[in-house]
Amino acid sequence: MRLSSFLAVFRPALPLILGLSLGCSLSLLMVSWTQGDTDDSCGDELGNGRLFMGRADAQRDSRDEAADEDVQPRIVPYHKDPNKPHKKVLRTRYIHTELGIRERLLVGVLTSRATLNTLAVAVNRTVAHRFHRTFFFTGLRSPKVPHGMTVVAHGDDRPVWLMYETVRHLHQHYGSDYDWFLLAQDDTYMQADRLSELVGHLSAGQDLYMGRAEEFIGGEEKARYCHGGYGYLLSRSLLARLQPHLDTCRNDILSVRPDEWLGRCIIDYLGLSCVEVHQEMTYRYFELGKNADPEREDSIPFKNAFTVHPISEPNLMYRLHKRFSQIELEWTYLQIQQLQVQINNLSDLTPEGKAGVTWPIGINPPFKPRSRFEVINWEYFTEEHIYSCIDSSPKCEMRGADRADVNAVLEIAVGRLNERYQPQLRFRKRRLLNGYRRFDPTRGMEYMLDLALEVYTQKGHSQVIAKRVNLLRPLSAVEIIPMPYVTEATRVQVILPVTAQDQDYVGNFLDMYVMNTLDTHDNVLLTFLFIYDPFDAQRVSQTDVFAGIKAMIGEVEKRYGDVKIPWISVKTEVPSQVKLMDIISKKHPVDTLFFLAGVWTEVNADFLNRCRMNAISNWQVFFPIHFQEYSPAVMYRDQQPSAASSSFASESLRGARPL
Repeated sequence: MRLSSFLAVFRPALPLILGLSLGCSLSLLMVSWTQGDTDDSCGDELGNGRLFMGRADAQRDSRDEAADEDVQPRIVPYHKDPNKPHKKVLRTRYIHTELGIRERLLVGVLTSRATLNTLAVAVNRTVAHRFHRTFFFTGLRSPKVPHGMTVVAHGDDRPVWLMYETVRHLHQHYGSDYDWFLLAQDDTYMQADRLSELVGHLSAGQDLYMGRAEEFIGGEEKARYCHGGYGYLLSRSLLARLQPHLDTCRNDILSVRPDEWLGRCIIDYLGLSCVEVHQEMTYRYFELGKNADPEREDSIPFKNAFTVHPISEPNLMYRLHKRFSQIELEWTYLQIQQLQVQINNLSDLTPEGKAGVTWPIGINPPFKPRSRFEVINWEYFTEEHIYSCIDSSPKCEMRGADRADVNAVLEIAVGRLNERYQPQLRFRKRRLLNGYRRFDPTRGMEYMLDLALEVYTQKGHSQVIAKRVNLLRPLSAVEIIPMPYVTEATRVQVILPVTAQDQDYVGNFLDMYVMNTLDTHDNVLLTFLFIYDPFDAQRVSQTDVFAGIKAMIGEVEKRYGDVKIPWISVKTEVPSQVKLMDIISKKHPVDTLFFLAGVWTEVNADFLNRCRMNAISNWQVFFPIHFQEYSPAVMYRDQQPSAASSSFASESLRGARPL
């Protein structure tokens, strides 16, 4: 939730909180939320004080206030009865849960087994990522479910039954988490930003059924239902009131169209009809004609539409998305130009005047260092090389994303020069003489380019000149990314690959593992991965190279009766981490947390908790920066290490070395 929205929620409540009596105010700040009904004296006093008054109480109090305007405040002391049972303290995971703040919009897309892999995929790729949550509801699941889509199969392909199960599912699982629910078909293109802005201006506490109003068959009654092809909004309160009547509607109302069935149910039992305008907000839609070309649509209803219907094929969905993206980009550039003109006009009223306007207009001024340690360095580059390399080399080849970035900046620079000076002059790039760039955390990436340009006049004359240009790639809106909730109770699967060359160091690893995890009863499971080369694998029945390690594992299991340390044998000449983890992962559930270790790794509780907190399922992988020392076998090859170096090498065994 953004900070502006957070303040908007709390500003109206501040007078209410400050107006409470002193004892209750302090108790609200100090005591956690509790489960169950409260019957403390403080709550009784608030109830007797009529914090929430009815109409009769309000009239009576208004007469009392007229008689006596001097109201003396009372301090209600807070005390807890020791004879009352202790209530369980409810600790929420997030602030918005404790405050009862809900998300604004959940989108449900009605699809089918025939169109799940075509139209539904097109909806998911175009606009689903712009909504907070998007579900795809179908009767029967297709054999292959598309990746990255949340598909809910109800088990019945009948359209009305699918609508009934969808509405019931939304209320049961998400009725208390969202303020608005948008239902649409998979042949509907949706403008996600405009729909989100629409629900942001509507009051969530009202029963609302909003979309394209359509007449029932016959058209005799005034009530209207919302056409499903253009999508429709259902408020949370309407969904809660409709839930008790869904079973009755399913049995009593006969209809072929699911949107008509839902509209009839809402009208009959809630008395609400579909509306297109509410609180001066209009639900805008556009009906796409047959064989229509989105690139040629230029009408005002099309440009302002929230939804477009019908979409016959996925390719048309992508073309519509491209067209609306161009429209939004044009509007954004127009708004930027208008804001820049306003800022420039208002600059005369500032103490600095026109000289105080920074370039570009509306962007933060450059960062001013307060000391030499805060100076941002410029990176020098050409079209072929960059002179600030990651590996501290003085010069390296310009490649990858850096090369694409420089090429794009050069193209934009020449294009802006032509826009500014045409038709009198026309520029063509010859080469880049010097290039400088730096990243300003308050502005973005700044560029300073010295260009060799060939200039052409209208009469055909040309000349090569050198010109310096400055460019800025500004930072976009910075947002707080919500992170999933994680705990320190997750089991960690420690995977230890061992080769014949590493077996001398396994004993030290096992000792540290026993001391740091088994003695402390940490939720960790160790699995050995014995890697045999083809020669040792053939002789495993006569001589097992890992027999000593297996004996040590047996001693540990005997010492700790409830502990099992499994092992897996693999035959390969060239061990690969990807191949080894592929073998291991097939034997565990998909949500298993793996830690691939080495024989030099020290597994302790602090590091395991870091793995649990930083490696998040379906969200984030943890690559720790490890402490590592040289192996004594490599550092002192063909030498006898001294006593000091031997103690230092023993310390290196305790350094964490996660792979």
